[in-house]
Amino acid sequence: MKVLKFKTNDNQKLLPRPNIHYFSRMILVTGGTGLVGSHLLYRLVSNNENVRAIYRSERKIEQVKNVFATYTSNYASLFETIEWVQADILDIPALTEAFKDITHVYHCAAFVSFEPHKYPLLRKTNIEGTANIVNFCISNNIKKLCHVSSIATLGKTLNNNPITEETIWNPEDDNNIYAITKYGAEMEVWRGTQEGLNAVIINPGVILGAGIWHFGSGSLFKKAHKGLKYYTSGTIGLIAVNDVVIVMTRLMKSDITNERFLLVAENWTYKQFLQTLAQSVKTTPPKKLANSFLLNISWKLDWLKYQLTGKKRQLTKHLTSSLMSKKNYNSTKLKAVLSYNFKDIKETILEIGDLYLKQD
Repeated sequence: MKVLKFKTNDNQKLLPRPNIHYFSRMILVTGGTGLVGSHLLYRLVSNNENVRAIYRSERKIEQVKNVFATYTSNYASLFETIEWVQADILDIPALTEAFKDITHVYHCAAFVSFEPHKYPLLRKTNIEGTANIVNFCISNNIKKLCHVSSIATLGKTLNNNPITEETIWNPEDDNNIYAITKYGAEMEVWRGTQEGLNAVIINPGVILGAGIWHFGSGSLFKKAHKGLKYYTSGTIGLIAVNDVVIVMTRLMKSDITNERFLLVAENWTYKQFLQTLAQSVKTTPPKKLANSFLLNISWKLDWLKYQLTGKKRQLTKHLTSSLMSKKNYNSTKLKAVLSYNFKDIKETILEIGDLYLKQD
């Protein structure tokens, strides 16, 4: 196990962290360098929690500092309280060390892709990796696990009726590969609950947060800044990352177990979403509708480009379908259980756009 302490001076090398005293509550965060993981880390250490976080590459830890910097200029002292452990959720020996003295686990690590040829990697990371985390939680008597899933694992409804936690997943549907593997990951968590593990699952929509601009929803601000010409006819379920991490920590401290919660603050059309993105980064909003004919031609041309050049797919058949579909997600269950109100999405987007212009 490689343990690192990161100094505030970027020119200084990484040094081993001294032995620390473990208190009665010790938290492990997987996927600590991702959007949810990094914002969760900030909230946890701000609340004086004892935290260990898993990372895979040292370069990605810099983006966690960037996330912390969106909250405070005095981020360095908080960042240094994290115990960073180099591990992979597929690496059993590394996980054995990472789980020492842990009492609570937030499982945020996942691989996100809609490229069909990456299905084997998606299965290994999202299903096998989650199975490993669940097994370690059981064998180490972890008090509670919070698993970050996705609205992609929820079923579909007719006539735009609300989708809730009770909407049944249909394995016979033409589901995308990401959804299939995230559903498989949920099945591993539910299997763990049958073996005595206390767990909660959250199913967030598209998570909006600042500090990471090169992938995920942060990259949409970058794309909007470069200019977008088209919008699509579908809808999108949105949630602020701060709402996600607040809900996660409150669920973990509650007596609620073996439940899952859908997290979507508002359902927007893609037109409204992309135009508000453009407004947030002070660029011209998209004015043209990309109809089904244009989108279907585009994903086929994108497939052909991949076949000829091997370049990463930007548009797939399933993604095209998603961009045109209309869904209505309902988070009444979470709001009732925690008496919680989500942050306004337009306000969230404008704030993130302002931070993007300052940071990037």
